Amino acid sequence: QVQLVESGGGLVQAGGSLRLSCAASGMIFNINTMNWYRQAPGKQRELVAAITSGGSTNYADSVKGRFTISRDNAKNTVYLQMNSLKPEDTAVYCCNLVFVRVGALYDYWGQGTQVTVSS
Repeated sequence: QVQLVESGGGLVQAGGSLRLSCAASGMIFNINTMNWYRQAPGKQRELVAAITSGGSTNYADSVKGRFTISRDNAKNTVYLQMNSLKPEDTAVYCCNLVFVRVGALYDYWGQGTQVTVSS
């Protein structure tokens, strides 16, 4: 079984920064993609950023230039550095781990961490 544990959320003023972490444990295939999603009240879940085990990254247009995703493969941990935060970044942020093993897709989620940006 795989577990994802997020940390680092909280309350911050607009223009501030937060760093989210997500540590994965369990039986994880070493070729995988780790993602950060967010969901604000009344809105659909949105992919914020993604990073492959090879280090390729992808960002939502709304966070490009402000957020940086990174990972430590030795620790099976992914980070999301969030700078220049805006009130519209307020959401529950969830970590997601995806990999394919022997033709089967494995998809795991963390419990989420609240990020609140005050104006």
